[in-house]
Amino acid sequence: MKTELIIRSNSSDIDFALLKGGRLVELHNETLDNNFSVGDIFLAKIKKTLTGLNASFVNVGSKKDAFLHYHDLGPQLLSLQKFTQQVISGKQKELTLKNFHFEKDINKNGKIDNAIKAGQNLLVQVVKEPISTKGPRISSELSIAGRYLVLVPFSDRVSVSQKITSTHEKERLKRLAKSIKPKGFGVILRTVAKDIKVAELDQDLQNSLQRWLDMCKQITNAQAPQKVLSEVNRASSILRDIFNDSFTSIITDDESLYLEIKEYLNRIAPEKVSIVKYYKSRLPIFDHYGIEKQIKSSFGRSVSMKRGAYLIIEHTEALHVIDVNSGNRSNKANSQAETALEVNLIAATEIARQLQLRDMGGIIVVDFIDMHSADHRKKLFDHLRNEMKSSRTKHKILPPSKFGLIQITRQRVREERVIKTREENPNKNGEVEAPILLIDKIESELDKIAIKNNSKGMALHVHPFVASHLSIGFNSIQFKWFLKYKKWIKIIPRDAFPYLKYQFYNKDDKLIG
Repeated sequence: MKTELIIRSNSSDIDFALLKGGRLVELHNETLDNNFSVGDIFLAKIKKTLTGLNASFVNVGSKKDAFLHYHDLGPQLLSLQKFTQQVISGKQKELTLKNFHFEKDINKNGKIDNAIKAGQNLLVQVVKEPISTKGPRISSELSIAGRYLVLVPFSDRVSVSQKITSTHEKERLKRLAKSIKPKGFGVILRTVAKDIKVAELDQDLQNSLQRWLDMCKQITNAQAPQKVLSEVNRASSILRDIFNDSFTSIITDDESLYLEIKEYLNRIAPEKVSIVKYYKSRLPIFDHYGIEKQIKSSFGRSVSMKRGAYLIIEHTEALHVIDVNSGNRSNKANSQAETALEVNLIAATEIARQLQLRDMGGIIVVDFIDMHSADHRKKLFDHLRNEMKSSRTKHKILPPSKFGLIQITRQRVREERVIKTREENPNKNGEVEAPILLIDKIESELDKIAIKNNSKGMALHVHPFVASHLSIGFNSIQFKWFLKYKKWIKIIPRDAFPYLKYQFYNKDDKLIG
């Protein structure tokens, strides 16, 4: 199946759309001023400890203090504290940990008051971004993620992703990791490390080790709270986590991002550099690849599926509720039970896609169509688990309850992706403004623009319905404009535009009017 990554960039953020077989399966956004991304490491200051919660609030520079539970301190807390203090004071010159004397592990059932005190500095890592009214969730058990492995300082453990099921492959990877890992560091082999040679593993490890050394140098002059290590930018992060041999193209409309991605791929997969393309066209990149249209059809309260079936997705503060409906689907199955099973299987596939697409986390309750057969309920449960196998986010699925409900818990590390798909009615009386009135407004503005802008190559960006009204037929409004203004006004339909929005651009794609 063809896999494409389409990247749209503007002045404030970057959107990443992952397509499989032309179908949108993931949508990510990177806000350029986001100071708290998962994986960022801070030299933070303990603000206060809460005995009752066995946790503390920590100042990392966020509007809301970060939350650090005792169990997130990590067993090597004393070693981390000692190393940090020695680096700041200049006593620790060797930053690779090979000559560092480790302290004993802390008690896993200990108390927060005995481990850390208010006012002290501590290295912490963001494990959950600020969500709603809550500050970041942090951990002092640090890790540095690479493409094939995760480097864990102050550890000696070597482990392999559970998604690698082959015992022989697990043993091979463990053996290779032990042969290359530096003293004082543990290693976690990621799923993509399967069948990878030792030279590539070692190169990835060295890259992560260099990031650790760079971070340690930052600590010496840091004043808490301060970020000392940033997670790699979202483009590299996404490629690191999802890139594989099935990728057929990576396309972006940002030239600097295009060069950055080529440089990154040249390091991790030089044979794939040629699939990176720079998009240059008047039509926006998400419109060209049909992504805007898919976004509008996928992010609403109601989500259509094959053969008339649909989902209703509701959100509350505590959980998400998904209702499965058969709709006006024609019944070609032999029985009502077969129809229910067929619709539920289609719904399970779409639900797995929706959870990934919207990045829905927390508790999700799905009300499938009632099924009385235990065999059918098992088929549905197995199918849903199989559909969600490819999800990189930690999740758990419970078997159907007596009421036919399936409960899912899914790790939430950042805000859910919410996109407004409904527009306010432009007419107060509850009716949509007639196209002819809108065309009058457009033509009135065009009269002014056409006089000032003598060059050819003008383009009008409008909602697809309006674009169709302007250009349909031989004697179209667009053709009348050509006769009137002696220039061809190109009509470009924009799926992202509200009904009444329109914009004029010149031949250099600069906004005019």
